[in-house]
Amino acid sequence: MSWRGSTSPSDRIFASLPYLLPMAASLAYGVTLLSQLGLGAVIQILAPINFLNSGFIGLAVFIALFALVVNNTSISHFIRFNVFQALLVGIILSLFSLVLPLLVNMFAFLPGIDVIQQTLGNTLFLGVFAFGIYGIVQSLLGRYAEVPTISEVVYSQLR
Repeated sequence: MSWRGSTSPSDRIFASLPYLLPMAASLAYGVTLLSQLGLGAVIQILAPINFLNSGFIGLAVFIALFALVVNNTSISHFIRFNVFQALLVGIILSLFSLVLPLLVNMFAFLPGIDVIQQTLGNTLFLGVFAFGIYGIVQSLLGRYAEVPTISEVVYSQLR
């Protein structure tokens, strides 16, 4: 169901693409898991997209998407909602990538910290990947991907 008007097939495709960015960024946490499960092809598919998340290119992509898509009221609300939601998950993932190594270094003296780090990384990867698949499927169906708290923040910030 579309909240503000109907969605065209092109709107659905464009709204689903931004979800690939956080999915690709989460690959760093899921490489071991995917390798153990024999799903190395997923890494090969999303690796080129991960280039858009690195360094200044990632910052430029974020600013461009935020300034040119999210804040552009001439673009449909459906696309802006999905782009903003994907960007917020990317921000959350970036914060975790800053905090997780600090926590691991702080508690390096604990036995089994490597197992805890791997478990947190796998959980983060699976959560972001599930979010991405959910967002892509919902967008392609023309529905808003309702994720508790994140969607509420997006709705409150979009005009």
